[in-house]
Amino acid sequence: MTVTTVTTSPIDGQKPGTSGLRKKTRVFMQRHFLENFVQSIIDAIGGVEGKTLVLGGDGRFFNDRAAQVILRICAANGAAKVIVGRDALLSTPAASNLIRKRAADGGFIMSASHNPGGENADFGLKFNGANGGPAPESLTARIHDRTREITQYRILETQDADLSQPGTTSMGGMEIEIVDPVADYAALMEQIFDFDAIRTLLEGGFTLRFDAMHAVTGPYATEILENRLGAAEGSVVNATPLPDFGGGHPDPNPVWADQLMKVMMGRDAPDFGAASDGDGDRNMIVGRGIYVTPSDSLAVLAANAHHAPGYMAGLSGVARSMPTSRAADLVAEKAGIGSYETPTGWKFFGNLLDAGKVTLCGEESAGTGSDHVREKDGLWAVLLWLNILAARKQSVAAIMRDHWEEYGRNYYSRHDYEAVPAEDANALMDRLRGRLDDLKGQEFSGMTVEAADDFAYRDPIDESVAEHQGIRIAFTDGSRIVLRLSGTGTEGATLRVYLERYQPADGKLDLPVQDALSPVVAAAEEIAQIRKHTGKDAPDVTT
Repeated sequence: MTVTTVTTSPIDGQKPGTSGLRKKTRVFMQRHFLENFVQSIIDAIGGVEGKTLVLGGDGRFFNDRAAQVILRICAANGAAKVIVGRDALLSTPAASNLIRKRAADGGFIMSASHNPGGENADFGLKFNGANGGPAPESLTARIHDRTREITQYRILETQDADLSQPGTTSMGGMEIEIVDPVADYAALMEQIFDFDAIRTLLEGGFTLRFDAMHAVTGPYATEILENRLGAAEGSVVNATPLPDFGGGHPDPNPVWADQLMKVMMGRDAPDFGAASDGDGDRNMIVGRGIYVTPSDSLAVLAANAHHAPGYMAGLSGVARSMPTSRAADLVAEKAGIGSYETPTGWKFFGNLLDAGKVTLCGEESAGTGSDHVREKDGLWAVLLWLNILAARKQSVAAIMRDHWEEYGRNYYSRHDYEAVPAEDANALMDRLRGRLDDLKGQEFSGMTVEAADDFAYRDPIDESVAEHQGIRIAFTDGSRIVLRLSGTGTEGATLRVYLERYQPADGKLDLPVQDALSPVVAAAEEIAQIRKHTGKDAPDVTT
């Protein structure tokens, strides 16, 4: 075995976003591309000499080959040890937990999250720090700078490591420990939740359906829900992770998890339904005949978390991403705890969690989590819902009704316009930024604008500033429009339009969501001229 220093050239465009670098799989498979990026990460973090790292991914196409490349580069750069999930599999929250539990110096997570997988689809890689959380913007900037100047990488010329069975092996002078990807995570869940109460609920005839979408959460859900909690065999469907996610789109929303929605809205629906995404950090919650929006789910979890042993002492605070509805703010206000509004991207919650300012946090894009790890966690959210259902002995629909009658209802929806030419999407946003000051006091669709801005965030812990995080337009009746461009796609730009309308507890709480939001939708079109700039008469995805 020899360490080879390979001369290479920088590849532009390797700027990590909020969830690492995502590209088409074939781009990552190009000669030197993955190697350049891994070496750039190692250089940007100050090297890995003598360090312990974690490695795993969601099992998508190229996951197995990328793992071997990462191991060989870590070995060549002097890493002391890499802890790897069996077959290079780890859900993102499980990887975060493993980094924290084993006091590792960080970890490589191979995933493009909810993006489709396959040789012609998407691949991704990100680095999480010693706290288990995504790299902060200061580090992703250093990584980007390094990718633009790198001229060589170091790699160990050796055979592949056998990652198929738990145990230890070596690669050069580096130890490789292969671990059961589920065991440590499942043990953590048993510490947080009342498994006995959930078992009793299931023994009483409560039924559930969890759609793992042929993604990484399948083995976790099978072990926890069926083997440890006693859900009926087959309650977890699409449980085997596949390199192309069975040809599906592993994004847990009513559009892509449509089979689950059909079951849950049908005559013989189970009591509870849920789904998770490609790498296991997102979730969708559905009751019999009722879909729970991620924004509402965060608010309900915040209001009821005390039913789980891990949160009996109460919450220190709640944080949400700026586009997420303000439903959780109402819970925090009534509870007398802090509430925080951050940019989109889980890394912005990290400082708040590390400082003990918040216990729960969430994003409208189906991500919720707590201070147990430093990533959003899909299966954790499902288990907290089950714990609440076991404690309250009510249906999902009844819990939602009670919540709205106490706090009011934030009608909410997201409209996605996908693969919009970047110049057109930027023109829409630039036009809006240029007229924000003029919007205040104007009336659109019967609603008067109270405030409009381009959201900028100053971190209350380290005082770092993140600007241009999305345009917010607030109306005097509590309605709100948010527009931002997403960086999670790999083709063109995705324009996300977030629509919110607040209905007080004494108002109409049972309107169809899109009907309730119709004046907000009309105002968004009038203000932003979405059809003109996108060339689309309707959103590609409505959630």
